[in-house]
Amino acid sequence: MKLTTAQRDRACGVLLATAAGDALGAGYEFGPPIAAEVAVSMRGGGAFGWAKGEWTDDTSMAIAIAEVAARGLDLRTDEAQDAIVARWYDWSRTASDVGNQTRHVLGEAGRDPRGATAASAREASAHLHEDTGRTAGNGSLMRTGPVALAYLDDEDGLVDASQAIGALTHFDPEAGEACLLWCLAIRYAVLTGKADVRIGLRHLDPTRAAVWIERFEYAEHRSPADFTHNGWVVEALQGAWSAIAGTPVPDNRPTQRTYRADHLRLALEAAVRGGRDADTVAAIAGGLLGAAYGASAVPAAWRRILHGWPGRNSRDLVALADTVVAGGRPDPFEYSYPGYGDLSALVQHPHDDQVWLGAVGALSALPADVDAVVSLCRIGGVPNGVEVVETRLIDKVNPDENQNLAFVLDDAVAAIEAFRAEGRSVLVHCVQAHSRTPTIGALYAVRAFGITPDEALDEVCAALPAASPIEPFRRAVHAAVAAEPGSQ
Repeated sequence: MKLTTAQRDRACGVLLATAAGDALGAGYEFGPPIAAEVAVSMRGGGAFGWAKGEWTDDTSMAIAIAEVAARGLDLRTDEAQDAIVARWYDWSRTASDVGNQTRHVLGEAGRDPRGATAASAREASAHLHEDTGRTAGNGSLMRTGPVALAYLDDEDGLVDASQAIGALTHFDPEAGEACLLWCLAIRYAVLTGKADVRIGLRHLDPTRAAVWIERFEYAEHRSPADFTHNGWVVEALQGAWSAIAGTPVPDNRPTQRTYRADHLRLALEAAVRGGRDADTVAAIAGGLLGAAYGASAVPAAWRRILHGWPGRNSRDLVALADTVVAGGRPDPFEYSYPGYGDLSALVQHPHDDQVWLGAVGALSALPADVDAVVSLCRIGGVPNGVEVVETRLIDKVNPDENQNLAFVLDDAVAAIEAFRAEGRSVLVHCVQAHSRTPTIGALYAVRAFGITPDEALDEVCAALPAASPIEPFRRAVHAAVAAEPGSQ
């Protein structure tokens, strides 16, 4: 299935925003609800002593699914499910945080003479349900996002796969229904940009659909803190949906630095404020929010510090999701940009000599003091010791290509400002330094030095003689200081 660039961004947002919600909630896990006036941050700590920005078992288990899907395997097959269970089992042997139900099932599966396979895991899950009647924890739902990415072109296949992957550790049919509904909502959001948790109800029988409709309606009139048993898959889903549906979507007001895309951050904060199993509820919410708003809506301040098992970071998560939606086929993209002409442009910013503006070739000729990069295009390797923030900005006039344009421009500038506040020297680059780089350079001058948009654009384009920002980018720079409607 060929996706548009906006759909690709939203697909990459599923795994990235899952991890963001997870890491945001990690420091608050098992804690009480948090008051609205108390700030929520990606602080780390918590019951397991997480580092700042470190994700937990929620994302780790999702990554294992994504890794198998990235090999192009059909997740409904024994081969794929055996690989997933084996990866989970290896991870669980050293992981500091594994849910009780998942740990029991994987432990039993590992003791089976056949080893930790899909068959041994399913049997252990079924036996646990038979013994206790309680296998509807939230552990299958928290990791389910990547399953949706593997079946964007096959709704019926997703119905089967979502329940099959869930049942590997969570036998209860309600856990399967929750995974089915959330995966179908994620798929729909990736394809349309709309979050609709009811889109998959037609795949349930009418009696069960009616139960879930009542649950969704209840969630829409409650806050995440009202779901006091969010370790249960039903209340975890309700808490996540409550955070999404109950958080107002801001208007785009560039002069106030508020944007529609801020809904992703605000809703994840709301999910964490629900307390108790806060990281899992936020991870679940993140999967759907990322599908609706895209990777480009995840703030750079979060992307800079996101990391976790197995030694991955935010750039790795985006690359992994990209491979999944490509069906496991190698990415043919040439990071060397053959045929693009001269890519060596590199100049100092007219108002800050510790900010450099350039083309992608500047990565191989970095000034000695540059230790941070804000990249506005896809890149391969970077010099050791240089921190990179990749920002998704598409150099096309069609507004659908940049669904979060105002937010992305502001967020890129915020990344520059954060690096400079740390005393670091920064390279800002795109492929040729024709449109994206001068736009960010100009907006940085507007934000940081109070230069007018016209002056900023003129000065940056004078420093980069080949520069010619496209009209939507120019308008966005002007909108950053334009009067709000109705203002005096």
